[in-house]
Amino acid sequence: MTSGIKYEREFKDRAVRLYAERRAEHQEESKAAALRHVAKIVGMPEDTLRTWTRRAEVDAGERPGVTSDMAADLRRANEILRTASAFFAASESHRCS
Repeated sequence: MTSGIKYEREFKDRAVRLYAERRAEHQEESKAAALRHVAKIVGMPEDTLRTWTRRAEVDAGERPGVTSDMAADLRRANEILRTASAFFAASESHRCS
């Protein structure tokens, strides 16, 4: 469930950067502890920061998954397919009447 809060891009980037810096400076610390620490500092939910850091790792090629750019391309392709499907369905129903 989302909190409904919209964060500025600069805030997201700063929070992810702080997490990466924390991990680099405190390598003995677990990822969960680093997330808790940074989330508390910036005043945001840990789950949100976790999602952002995972997305950043995928985008950087450090974690497997669909990058943000690929996901955007897929969303656009799906929208085109939905629009085309609706067009052809409407066209077909007019032919049959």
